[in-house]
Amino acid sequence: MAVVVKKDGAKQMILGSSSNFKNLVKKVIRSSSMKNLFKPKKPRIPVDVVRETRALLLGLDAGGDTGGPKHDETLTKLDVLIGEMKSILYGVGESEPVPEACLQLTKEFFKDDTLLVLIFSLPKLNLEARKDATQVVANLQRQRVDSRLIASDYLEANLDLLDKLIMGCDDPDIVLHYGVILREFIRHQIVARYILNSEHMKKFFNYMQHTNFDVSSVAASTFKELMTRHKSTVAEYLMKNYVWFFAEFNSKLLESTNYITRRNSVKLLGDILLDRSNSSVMIRYVSSLENMRVLMNLLRESHKNIQIAAFHVFKLFVANQNKPVEIVNILVANKSKLLRFFDGFCLEKEDETFEADKALVVKEIEELQPTPPSTRSGELSTKPRAE
Repeated sequence: MAVVVKKDGAKQMILGSSSNFKNLVKKVIRSSSMKNLFKPKKPRIPVDVVRETRALLLGLDAGGDTGGPKHDETLTKLDVLIGEMKSILYGVGESEPVPEACLQLTKEFFKDDTLLVLIFSLPKLNLEARKDATQVVANLQRQRVDSRLIASDYLEANLDLLDKLIMGCDDPDIVLHYGVILREFIRHQIVARYILNSEHMKKFFNYMQHTNFDVSSVAASTFKELMTRHKSTVAEYLMKNYVWFFAEFNSKLLESTNYITRRNSVKLLGDILLDRSNSSVMIRYVSSLENMRVLMNLLRESHKNIQIAAFHVFKLFVANQNKPVEIVNILVANKSKLLRFFDGFCLEKEDETFEADKALVVKEIEELQPTPPSTRSGELSTKPRAE
């Protein structure tokens, strides 16, 4: 039966019969365009993905067409390519990454400075591409070539790349991505040593007090990674830089007006001092009257979290069997106030270790006697710290 439709009063034949319709469908399906539509796209090899990505990154702003059609097209292509690199390294869905493909990508990535180009171009990428690029760089820090962490070798030869990352950590728009990359780089001891012995260390104390929350929190987490990852390197650094480091730590972090900064910093201080690698540093720190004053003030905090973290450092001053005379006399001068404080100092949940530590501190304070020359200065106020 013929199928017709009226259009402007005229009859037009669409299809003559159902058999004609079937033949037409078969012909369309056999056409080359339809074959290409349903044919799966052949994946690019890892080397080509990296090379094309590098070429596009290098030409990202060529011709000053920022925001124009060509620029947008380049960004779109980079979204796809960087996503492909992520898929190669992490796998897709439940499919595990192919080791050979990861190896090829890693070799090519570090061969012609793609890492450097990508990091310098990161602020120019779309948000999703930034996220994918950050994950790609993070993964590559663990990829081995001939049993070596090739990323460590590359960074050792390009340490100026760290300058770019650290100086960019005060930019709220990019700091989250730079922070992740920087912490991954710190996994390599050569990177940690470079940062520790650079002028960048002083920047962290300022970044951690930044008014932007992302900047301050990234700085704090990166600083913690730096000070706890490589034990021997940190111990060596602290012994050489003890005076200025802890002067900054006390004044800018432990005595900060920001609650989060004080809380995170006193916890980090406990992690540093209680690490066996830093035993010499710990002894020196707990032999300082000024340091103990700082911790006693933190015990006065109205915030329980800070009080608890401060206690785990303060107990080291009390447990020190070679306490300087001035520390003994300050503890004696404040004995009654300290004992009253610890009598009501407890955790919400029962903790046997905490209670045992507190009992030892109380016992030690109770048994203290003044040591000549005696001083009654520096009594501890019981008034909570005002926020």
